[in-house]
Amino acid sequence: MLEGMTRIEDPQAAGLAALAGLIADETRAMCLLALLDGRAWTAGELARHAGVAASTVSEHLGKLVAGGLLAQERQGRHRYVRLADARVATLVEDLAARVPPAAGRGAVRSLRAASAGAAMARGRTCYDHLAGRLGIVLTDALTARGLLRQDTGFALTDAGVEWFTATGISLTPTGRRPLARGCLDWTERRPHLAGVAGAALCRHALEAGWCERIGSGRAVRVTREGERVLASLLGIPAGELG
Repeated sequence: MLEGMTRIEDPQAAGLAALAGLIADETRAMCLLALLDGRAWTAGELARHAGVAASTVSEHLGKLVAGGLLAQERQGRHRYVRLADARVATLVEDLAARVPPAAGRGAVRSLRAASAGAAMARGRTCYDHLAGRLGIVLTDALTARGLLRQDTGFALTDAGVEWFTATGISLTPTGRRPLARGCLDWTERRPHLAGVAGAALCRHALEAGWCERIGSGRAVRVTREGERVLASLLGIPAGELG
């Protein structure tokens, strides 16, 4: 510090630095990205996913819980962790979307890894809403039909609210969460629909069998029934959905 200058302490700056430090570790980042599937994982599952020892991941999870990024619960002998809330999911996804494309690619280690990456890019869950190419196609279709506005931020139109109701998708507000919000997609580099509407659409698509999960990860794909329904409801050609 320059002589004669008085350092001004800023608690918010210190807090921001501490938060950034929590995420600035590759193992912890891998855990946070895995938990974007919206489900609870055990420490053992996350250790296998990250390729580290269970004791190592437990230490990292403890820091993330203490820092407010994860919530934990116990069932019998097992401890489960999940993202603390939708705001944490938004933070992680937004940061991932700002990773330079070249830095995010790295070396493809196997055909299996390449296939999994391609599936994630085609369609995946981002915490509790749909992302990837699938999420963008749905968002664009809602916008083209006048059900969603993006010109002044994301907002459902009156026709959009009526469409959700007529389709049997409940838009029950939860706390202070916005009805519609744009979430920057880290593979498409464009915003997809999040918020209450995005979560309701994703939940309905999975429960109604329009989409199905691929394996145990975040990747999803549209089913034949989903292709038929989405073509009827939103005019989306099947070829654009996968």
